[in-house]
Amino acid sequence: MPEWLQGSIQQDQLAVTVLLARLIAALVLGCVVAGIFRLTLANGRDQAPGLMATLVMLTVLIAMVTLVIANSANSVALAFSLVGALSIVRFRTVVEDTRDTAFVIFAVAVGMAAGAGFWTVLLVGIPVTTIAAFVFRPRRGDSGSPECVLTVRVGAGLDPQLLLRVPFEKHLERFSLKSTSTARQGTAIEVTYGVRIRGESTPLLLIGDLHGIEGIQGVELRTKQQN
Repeated sequence: MPEWLQGSIQQDQLAVTVLLARLIAALVLGCVVAGIFRLTLANGRDQAPGLMATLVMLTVLIAMVTLVIANSANSVALAFSLVGALSIVRFRTVVEDTRDTAFVIFAVAVGMAAGAGFWTVLLVGIPVTTIAAFVFRPRRGDSGSPECVLTVRVGAGLDPQLLLRVPFEKHLERFSLKSTSTARQGTAIEVTYGVRIRGESTPLLLIGDLHGIEGIQGVELRTKQQN
């Protein structure tokens, strides 16, 4: 190999078998992280498969990054440059539950430990984190109804919060405002909420009460799977 080409290639300090073993271990452990995440979900969300795949891939990729840093001749400078590069990565999908963020960090920590070869950290850290995830997991019985998206159109000049307060308190377990926009060339306002209907209520009862309120021009209720 020409000298100019040799100078441009980093010489690995670890054997290929060691690198392969650590990456395979990261893959297996990433599946473990994804499995713990799935087992401790309150209920099956449509975003769950995508986040599970992300956790597995993230664990392997972080292991690769850690191996690159650990085997670099100038590891400190490379570490800062890689941190700067990774900091520009953003999720395009809104992370609805802060618990999901914790599992992303879990995957990063497992990947780094696997890449650096700190097996004791993994043997102790994964069981402890698993126990914490199971102890503090959401209760399956607390969230029987699915998350829905409610869009209500009201006439311009009316306060949506005043119009919707009573039916929301009657029919909804919880709700959060997602967006507000004008409609019909400014003659109406559309407000969109993320809602969860109470167990004793139904979507038809909610829509019926909303349609009976003067000033409400239209109502649309759909589950998040339909988005």
